[in-house]
Amino acid sequence: MRAIRMLLVSALVMAPLVGHADEKDVARLTQLLEKSQTITARFSQLTLDASGTSLQETQGQMSVKRPGLFYWHTDAPQEQVVVSDGKMVTLWDPDLEQATVKKLDARLNQTPALLLSGDVSKISESFDITSKEQGNVMDFTLKPKTKDTLFDSLRVSFRGGLINDMQLIDSVGQRTNILFNGVKANEAIPASQFQFKVPEGADVIQE
Repeated sequence: MRAIRMLLVSALVMAPLVGHADEKDVARLTQLLEKSQTITARFSQLTLDASGTSLQETQGQMSVKRPGLFYWHTDAPQEQVVVSDGKMVTLWDPDLEQATVKKLDARLNQTPALLLSGDVSKISESFDITSKEQGNVMDFTLKPKTKDTLFDSLRVSFRGGLINDMQLIDSVGQRTNILFNGVKANEAIPASQFQFKVPEGADVIQE
């Protein structure tokens, strides 16, 4: 699923403090994720190949709510919508008038959107985690424990306790940088945000 796969600072006076994959790193990340039961934000996403050449640049809007609910809308001209109701994931491609629907399985549980909306108690089951602290910025590097994943490495950064950016690196060195703007946490989000109604006449692919 293309949209999920792509699903994703100023000078600081303190020197980096590098941690190891221990319980402290897991506890820090868990605490920061649990702090925001809902998140809404704009995002800017840049995908680069292994040489650093820009492949694609997009913007959009996202919303997440624990447990397992997310909405990821990439703006036109490359518009796509990805919605999870906690059980199923729908990818809507308006250009093709096509919806792809699949079960929210273990592989998708390791995507960035579900890191923000999923069950934080299970993070350490899926990832090896290390952390780095610089002033009010906390960086975490997550490496999947299994090989059947959508990325080889994920870095997630928090500024002032709120999600700030992510970087994904896949097996061929392709990087996807996702910067979040206007982040709002713990505000009410309508349940309808996470329910996608396929337009009449559209093609539906069940996977």
